[in-house]
Amino acid sequence: MRASAVRVQTYPGYEALLATVAATGQEPDAAELERLRSFGEQAAVDGTTLRGLVVCHLTRTRTAWPTGAAGADHVLAAVQLAVEALSEGYERAQQLAVREQEAARREFIDDLLYGRGDSGFLAERAEQFGLRFSHAHAVAVAEGPAPYIEGDPVPRRVERAVTGRFGERSILLTTKDGRLICIAPGDQHDVLTYFAKQAYAATDGGRAAIGRPHPGAGGVVHSYEEALQALDLASRLGLEDPVLYAAGLLVYPVLTRDRQAMADLVRSTLGPLLRARGGPDHYLETLTTYFDAGCVATHAARRLALSVRALTYRLERIHRLTGADPTDPGDRYTLQTAVIGARILGWPTSRP
Repeated sequence: MRASAVRVQTYPGYEALLATVAATGQEPDAAELERLRSFGEQAAVDGTTLRGLVVCHLTRTRTAWPTGAAGADHVLAAVQLAVEALSEGYERAQQLAVREQEAARREFIDDLLYGRGDSGFLAERAEQFGLRFSHAHAVAVAEGPAPYIEGDPVPRRVERAVTGRFGERSILLTTKDGRLICIAPGDQHDVLTYFAKQAYAATDGGRAAIGRPHPGAGGVVHSYEEALQALDLASRLGLEDPVLYAAGLLVYPVLTRDRQAMADLVRSTLGPLLRARGGPDHYLETLTTYFDAGCVATHAARRLALSVRALTYRLERIHRLTGADPTDPGDRYTLQTAVIGARILGWPTSRP
């Protein structure tokens, strides 16, 4: 029933309350005020507006004003207490409704991102939050220097920026495990990119990853997991891009799909570097920088703050230790793949 069609009721015994106050000068006691709060709470549940509730009781005050009341100040004070109690009860009901709605939203998000529950029922609940699983969806995940918590300034700022530019547009923004999450239709790539940039700007840093679009409720889970994997890869590989796209990082999951094979490659190719004086770390850094520089020695030397001669000496030393020449096209692919595998597996700190 619409609030405008709800007949506003007055608190039972309201007139008697005013008459008692006028006669005795005593304000309503705690039990009476709690009954007023309960009445206000029920009025909110029944669809009464707060304005209607207050106006009704003020109007009733005029018609029920005790005749010959000497203690007008006491009566007015009682009216004030009554209106405050009614309003407190009303607000209590509103807060409960908000908490229940937020709990339902959080439960839906958990079920969706963990892939739990019946897909049909999940689709029905999704429509309440603007998602239609008949379309493909993609997920963007942002992480910052500190965990994000629902209701904190940064999530609110990002949400205002996104909804302010795009409106609702079937967008769901939330937090999960200390990260910011944005779920949007797969054909609205501009929404996810804008979200990622806003998340980066709001924390003056951080990083965001965008999964690929996939259909259905399971597609949301798939895209979410791709975004998480992209963030993990960026951390392991030291990628500096503030916005990562899972579609552009597919080569890395392919390389590590057979984890045991990659571990064997790392050990057999780079294992000899463990015998080097000072350990393998600066040789791994040299190879990483050399490959990232497109195997151009001058560029790599500049990034490492070395002379070209010193860089060349390191590459030759790697060749002698491993038997693979970084400057040889035939050996380069094996070495580069092994270096990528070492970064993903955390070698040599974590021995695969």
